[in-house]
Amino acid sequence: MVATPPAEGETLREIADRYGRSHAHIANVWSQHPDWPAHTGKRGRAYVYDPVEVDHVVEEHFARPLNFEPRRLYTAREIAELAGITAGTIRADVSKGRWPAPDDTDGPANRWRGATVTAALAGRQVYRRNAERH
Repeated sequence: MVATPPAEGETLREIADRYGRSHAHIANVWSQHPDWPAHTGKRGRAYVYDPVEVDHVVEEHFARPLNFEPRRLYTAREIAELAGITAGTIRADVSKGRWPAPDDTDGPANRWRGATVTAALAGRQVYRRNAERH
């Protein structure tokens, strides 16, 4: 769940914390999108953004609802397209034991059931910088 942002505006670091993303991802990906809102001022050396406008852009361009059919089989490429991670990340996580084994290995590509994918994504760690680096 996304936390409530400060009323006076929020910095990129606060946006990153609120959405569980790294500051680098927000600064280098999200804020570079053409629809990203203009800053509304500064707090210290950091620009602040209107939280309502930020939420609108995130909902429109970056939020991906996870609608996996529980019994359907999905390839790593299909999972990547729907979940916003790369197929390479899935393959690497399988090899490191951080992603479940495929439910079906017949055919040219490994496949996972939607229920398996949903559970794996729910348990996926969100990588953040340490709080003392903010």
